[in-house]
Amino acid sequence: MRFGGWLNRLAVAASGLLALAGAGAGTAAQAGSGPADAETRAWWALTTELSTDAMEGRDTGSAGYDRAAAIVAKRFAAAGLKPAGEQGSWFQTIPFEDRRLDEARSRLTIGGRALRFNREVQLSGLELAPTALSAAATFRGYCGKDEIADVRGKLVVCYGRPAPARVKGFDRAKALREAGAAGMLLIAAPGLPGEPIRWPFAYSRSVKPQPGREGEPEPGDKFVIGVLNPDSLSRLTARAAEILRKGRVGADLPHVELGRALGKFRVDLSRTRSANVLGLLPGTDPALAGEAIVIAAHLDGYGRGEPVNGDAIYNGTLDDAAYVALLEQFAAMRGGKGLKRPVLFAVFTGEEKGLWGSRWFVGHPTVPLSGIAAVINLDQVRPLYPLKLMTVHGLKESSLGDLVRQVATARGIAVQEDPEPERDLLRRSDNWPLMEAGVPGASFVFATYDAASRAKYRDWYERRYHHPADDLATPIDWQAAADFNRFFIALTEGAADAPGRIAWAPGARPEAR
Repeated sequence: MRFGGWLNRLAVAASGLLALAGAGAGTAAQAGSGPADAETRAWWALTTELSTDAMEGRDTGSAGYDRAAAIVAKRFAAAGLKPAGEQGSWFQTIPFEDRRLDEARSRLTIGGRALRFNREVQLSGLELAPTALSAAATFRGYCGKDEIADVRGKLVVCYGRPAPARVKGFDRAKALREAGAAGMLLIAAPGLPGEPIRWPFAYSRSVKPQPGREGEPEPGDKFVIGVLNPDSLSRLTARAAEILRKGRVGADLPHVELGRALGKFRVDLSRTRSANVLGLLPGTDPALAGEAIVIAAHLDGYGRGEPVNGDAIYNGTLDDAAYVALLEQFAAMRGGKGLKRPVLFAVFTGEEKGLWGSRWFVGHPTVPLSGIAAVINLDQVRPLYPLKLMTVHGLKESSLGDLVRQVATARGIAVQEDPEPERDLLRRSDNWPLMEAGVPGASFVFATYDAASRAKYRDWYERRYHHPADDLATPIDWQAAADFNRFFIALTEGAADAPGRIAWAPGARPEAR
């Protein structure tokens, strides 16, 4: 579809949907024991508008995403922002190649035992997937350098998470491809303490920006890659319990031959478009025009996927509709009244598929990257219990962290550096591509501090994260939500009006590491 026609589709979609979604939002926001204050009720109404089933989970490249993007753009316009996308529009379009495994026409057996896609095995990297597989399957422990010397032509199963010290920094997939293996399946066990592995996965799918010819894989590059449910390992080997027990503590693991792997893979390719939504609140101080503050959240979710308890819509209410809604609300509160520095409202697509929206923005900036002073990113925010302690990614990397500490302390919120660096959360959201490009940044997580908060946090990851249950029924601590929202607004205003430019700490800039 031509660019102009696609933009028209977004604009038309907004006109009817705002009234429809807004009416539903009011009902949902008022139902049950909702927020007590007007600001938080308004925020939740906007959240509802973006994460009802009518938005179909806002999957990258979907009609549901386009409807949500059109609503965001119309909200930004009504709030007095200026369009900061392409060709004077609100949108920055990204052409995608979308590859999805057709589970009904595909199969994978190991040792004669069929594995169910998305429940027992999930495939990724589908641009490399062969149409057929016939290979010996072998379990090679952690797949360290000394364990994969003779794997040519084999499907290699590796103990996957957490990666023990012996393979830290070792790219196992790359090494296995170079060794001539037919593929790699990581046993997704046991997960990290704060982030248990969740089954089922929504789908087996790969979404990437459309490559040029130089980006196309060569015919000889075919390689199966995915993850294996540890609960299925007992169907493949009698030594499953031993492997899982020893793997949890990083002990030596046996090597086990698993029989023949036979596969047939049918991958459907479509070419789609999806858009970042970009709006600018101009600054009031001409001397600071080249020091914009980016505030960011991602609009995309998982869309429709593998049903869980009969529900196939992955609404993504807290991840991340609620924080796109917070950007909308902040824009409305400003009403076009600028701060000293410009503020760029960046609503990114493709975050769940590889940070593609923010990566594309960095590669094709609609405002000069040299004119961006900081990025404040909203993702991974879960207001499930009182906000007493906040983990701040980027706390010590720049003077933005000093401002975060100042604003949080004034509100009775303690802050800490990341206590779980093994989760690599700093690099897993849309702040990271900008930080890689030299822009100081920060993002936030509600930290746990007692048994009750830890139980609620773990419950979120076990039952709701990237599942259909991340929906409007999620039990919210409304006071905590209000406390965070006010913290974010004060932080953004403080960064935009700060007397000096935000600066990296010595040696903290990513390219200096």
